[in-house]
Amino acid sequence: MGVLSNWYNRSLDRIWGFVEDRTGMRKWALRPQPDFTFKPSYWTGAFVAVAFLYQVVSGALLLLYYQPSTAPTLTACGQLAGAYSTAPAAWCSTYYLMNSVPMGNLLISTHLYGAYAMIFLMFVHFFRGYYLGVYKAPREFSWMVGSLLMVMTLGMGFTGYLLPYTQISYNATNVGLVLAIRLPTFGPLLGPFILADGTSQGLLSRMFDAHVVLIPLALAGLLYAHIALFESHGIAPPATSDPLQRRRFTEAEDRQHVPFFPHILFYMTKWGAVYLGVLFGIAALWPWSLPTYVGNTAAVGVVTEPDWYFLWLFKFVDFAGVTPVIAVGVSTVLFLYFLFLPYLDRSKRTHPRDRPLFIWAGTSLLEFFILMTVWGGETPGVQITQMTVATTLGPLFLVNAVVIGLFHWRYRSSYQRRLAARVTPYPGAYAPSPSPASPPLSASSEAKSLE
Repeated sequence: MGVLSNWYNRSLDRIWGFVEDRTGMRKWALRPQPDFTFKPSYWTGAFVAVAFLYQVVSGALLLLYYQPSTAPTLTACGQLAGAYSTAPAAWCSTYYLMNSVPMGNLLISTHLYGAYAMIFLMFVHFFRGYYLGVYKAPREFSWMVGSLLMVMTLGMGFTGYLLPYTQISYNATNVGLVLAIRLPTFGPLLGPFILADGTSQGLLSRMFDAHVVLIPLALAGLLYAHIALFESHGIAPPATSDPLQRRRFTEAEDRQHVPFFPHILFYMTKWGAVYLGVLFGIAALWPWSLPTYVGNTAAVGVVTEPDWYFLWLFKFVDFAGVTPVIAVGVSTVLFLYFLFLPYLDRSKRTHPRDRPLFIWAGTSLLEFFILMTVWGGETPGVQITQMTVATTLGPLFLVNAVVIGLFHWRYRSSYQRRLAARVTPYPGAYAPSPSPASPPLSASSEAKSLE
């Protein structure tokens, strides 16, 4: 098997070398990557890019049928036009796509679930980078651009939620707009831009324009900047406790790494095909059902509820004493914390065990988001007393602090013992002379580097 694999790799390299020589592809191909990166955990960002690419393709196909209008229509709903004579064209065109266009239901379901998958993969990519310290020098700007990409992705989800023009999405969008216009400084500027002339048609048109044109352009520009920064610095090395470890590869090391074409491209294509297979399988087994349209007087008891990625903020407003201004202020502070994290965490060590304070903050926030998302989905709109908040969130943060503190204390204690054993060996032990090329750190300097 090994002989066959080696023959295949040599043949592939020979064929691709011919292609590169004739096309000059090597000049514009992405940089090579080391062997240790051929694991899915190192390519979470590529998964997000694949998800984004499918969203662009499926969204372009949806534009062939979608009508961004709140006016009633009798054409899109087909034979059921009598029952839906007052249905807005936006909802009716979505209904027509799902029920009359071949594979239309699969198309819109994969687009919706693909948006969910893209946001989920974005969170996985983001928190992986957080825990492994990839935001440290020289990748500070890459992290900041990635944080802006996360906000733009959430903006895509928010603006796209209204487009089917269902009653539940309309109500949730209005709640989100109330929070948006409460932003300090930017809120009054965003209000007229989002609300347009104050009519439902103006709101739908602005959401459609933002979802189809404005935010995708911003995403494309930020994604280009993110990839360009990735090309400048390469993939981040594994997390380490060594503050002197280099954080970038040299040109000579790049030449020894695996080339992007065709090896990395084939590797990413394989995982991209897996992603699309899972996405289409889920959409085929559990197709999306279209809720009732805006203004349907027969609909009773429609609960206002945003999509899952905004449920935490939706539930946060249900806390006693939390006003929309406070909720927006807290979310703004959290965003600024993540955005400027490279300049808050100044340690040169990247291993999680060397960053207990920031690991506690990240773990607590992640658990807070998960808890609030589940809480918001189970009891939407139910007010929560301050005592319930304290007895629920207080133990969560305290347990995180105790567990992370114990692990860090145990690590520091074992590190100090190993350091003492290296510096002062037992009597009679042979202590080799230090190499002149790499003198060891003294006990004081090595202990100081731990700080």
